[in-house]
Amino acid sequence: MRLPLIKSLLEEDYYRIKICIDILERFIDARGIKEEELDVLGELLSNLEGATEVITLMQDNKISKTQALNIFMKRVTTVGQ
Repeated sequence: MRLPLIKSLLEEDYYRIKICIDILERFIDARGIKEEELDVLGELLSNLEGATEVITLMQDNKISKTQALNIFMKRVTTVGQ
């Protein structure tokens, strides 16, 4: 996940991001996708999903973008430990 990409996605509409996620998920299931392409699709999906998580945090908790990003990044970094 790349925080700068997630930050830039926060300017987009939540539902447009969800549509992008749905489209990329369909590409993953397509025949003939190479391993390298799957890696790229996975990275894109990861960033898009991260953006939806941050948007949800902002909306549900009525918090700023910075606060939501901090909460999200703490959650992401502690999951792998």
